[in-house]
Amino acid sequence: MTTVSDTVHYVFLAAAACFVLGLHLMNHPRTARRGNTLSGTAMSVAVAATVWLVADEGAISRTGWLVLAGGGLLGAALGLWAAREVRMTAMPQLVSLFNAVGGGAAALIAVNDLLQADTPAAIGARVSVPAALDIVIGAVTFSGSLIAAGKLQGVVSGAPVVFPGARLLNVLLPASFVAGTAWLVLAPESRTALYGLTVVALLFGVTMVLPIGGADMPVVIALLNAFTGSAVAMAGFVLDETALIIAGMLVSSSGGILTKLMADAMNRSVANIVVGGFGTGDGAPTATGSGVPAQVRSVSADDVAIQLAYASKVVLVPGYGLAAAQAQHELGDLAELLTDHGVDVSYAVHPVAGRMPGHMNVLLAEANVPYTQLKEMDEINPEFPQADVALVIGANDVTNPIARRPGNAISGMPILDVDKAKSVVVIKRSMGHGYAGVDNELYTDPRTGMFFTDAKKGLAELKSSVAEFVT
Repeated sequence: MTTVSDTVHYVFLAAAACFVLGLHLMNHPRTARRGNTLSGTAMSVAVAATVWLVADEGAISRTGWLVLAGGGLLGAALGLWAAREVRMTAMPQLVSLFNAVGGGAAALIAVNDLLQADTPAAIGARVSVPAALDIVIGAVTFSGSLIAAGKLQGVVSGAPVVFPGARLLNVLLPASFVAGTAWLVLAPESRTALYGLTVVALLFGVTMVLPIGGADMPVVIALLNAFTGSAVAMAGFVLDETALIIAGMLVSSSGGILTKLMADAMNRSVANIVVGGFGTGDGAPTATGSGVPAQVRSVSADDVAIQLAYASKVVLVPGYGLAAAQAQHELGDLAELLTDHGVDVSYAVHPVAGRMPGHMNVLLAEANVPYTQLKEMDEINPEFPQADVALVIGANDVTNPIARRPGNAISGMPILDVDKAKSVVVIKRSMGHGYAGVDNELYTDPRTGMFFTDAKKGLAELKSSVAEFVT
């Protein structure tokens, strides 16, 4: 006879299989939404099955049910609000907060399991080892993600924050992890070991992310996402839940792969990024349309519209400025107008454009940009020499030619070869530098025209002007 416990176990396995399939579907923009829906549905079913199992066991009091229901409703309401109201510019911060919530929740599972054990001293290594690892990874993720979100939001300085003794502290704290983990494994009943390990891990999360500059935030977000998955997997071992282990490892492995890809896109190692010191935060304006340096060529909407209307091939290069202005729909409308006019239009998407992995892809998908027009760096770079116009919207460091020369902050970082196009137009509000804190030589190139304006307003003007030339 199949019990409720057996049925729920099979549901968990089915949900885990759906997680794997959902992650596979997210491998391509065309199927990503379907994969997200499948994974979300599987998670909802798994949560419902968990509630069913708990109800069947009768292990929760009426007060406990009220807390469970209240937490579920509150979480669902916050999730729905975030999905509908949070702007794309704030999405990286939201992802960091999600990482914090995931890591913190996983760590609390281990803490609660140790505190609620009937005979803590009898807990074996099968539980105490993953519990200790869960606390370390989860607590580091929690505090580190909060600092990352603060940097992205501007609450914490986007520049590297390095105080005297910071490097030494970041060596001593991991050493404390080893000692604290060993202590907790050998004496799981020790409250001192439990609380001490938690505090040290929380502190390390802060000191680890503070010295990392804003330019590295996309990599940091991916890394902390991998940490979240690892913490969830450890929680699965603590609770002996296979589905939780599988889900956690999927997040951990995919986050780890993404971290490596993002680091490669910046030509830097993950270890070098964690050491910190790269990026100064948002650049302060050094010139505006009313006072640009003599070597910079300023252009108007009509100047750019003529180039676009009579071009055969146009490459659009979106960056964080596009997200900040919420101008993705205007860019999509301009591209559609050019395409209807017979212009070959492509989007050049750099892996670290924006402030989180896939930021530009998500932004353009929101504007219903055809997936076939999105091209990654390796695919689009050979096409720039054939492009009549490369239109850059707010992208800075990822288009800077000085990356090809040694001796500067972004030396060796693979960039989009925008400067190889026949003509370049850059839409920016000012000559301010990007997160790496270096000036962009592209802006003083003789073939570059600077269209000083807000991206949303500028793209709307371009669409209107182009329409006059093509009709």
